[in-house]
Amino acid sequence: MGLRLGDTAPNFTADTTEGEIDFHAWLGDSWGVLMSHPADFTPVCTTEIGATAKLSDEFAKRNAKPIVVSVDSVEDHKAWSKDIEETQGCAPTFPIIGDTDRKVAELYDMIHPNEGDTSTVRSVFVIDPNKKIRMTLTYPKSAGRNFAEILRVIDSLQLTDNYKVTTPADWQNGDDVIISPALSNEEAKKHFPDGWNELKPYLRMTKQPNR
Repeated sequence: MGLRLGDTAPNFTADTTEGEIDFHAWLGDSWGVLMSHPADFTPVCTTEIGATAKLSDEFAKRNAKPIVVSVDSVEDHKAWSKDIEETQGCAPTFPIIGDTDRKVAELYDMIHPNEGDTSTVRSVFVIDPNKKIRMTLTYPKSAGRNFAEILRVIDSLQLTDNYKVTTPADWQNGDDVIISPALSNEEAKKHFPDGWNELKPYLRMTKQPNR
């Protein structure tokens, strides 16, 4: 059975482009974004690693650490990093795990045989500081990831962890949010003294509380 939301992210030790790490110790009190890519020296992966590097400040604002894994060696990762810097204008700013024995890929069920070979698909795991899996995405090898969506979900998780709200479809940081249906109107008044727009008793829109 695959990993599910709320499961503890499996720990592992691995060699990376930044030395050997213990995954949980490396995460520390940060959020983590564990991503797999199919192979080094491939076009889509090159753009994805470059995109992740360019967003290093955005991840840092969210106390989130990206880390990438593929079944290639650390030596290949280091050689490939030069291509990434040359073509994308930014070298990797995060560890890339060498997983030639597929230990991490199998631990996180990143190899999908129906995709045609033994390399990983484009998996994403967002992990909170308690080491719980909070979001998963799986992209086919042919489609590069939407990194704005990954950041958007982290924003939503961090907001809803701290306030009694949920976020609607297509929500962006700063948009109105939904008051939790678990709150009665009397309870909601204590949390949202500026009020809300009640579209239905179960759909009460209010300003984002931390803006």
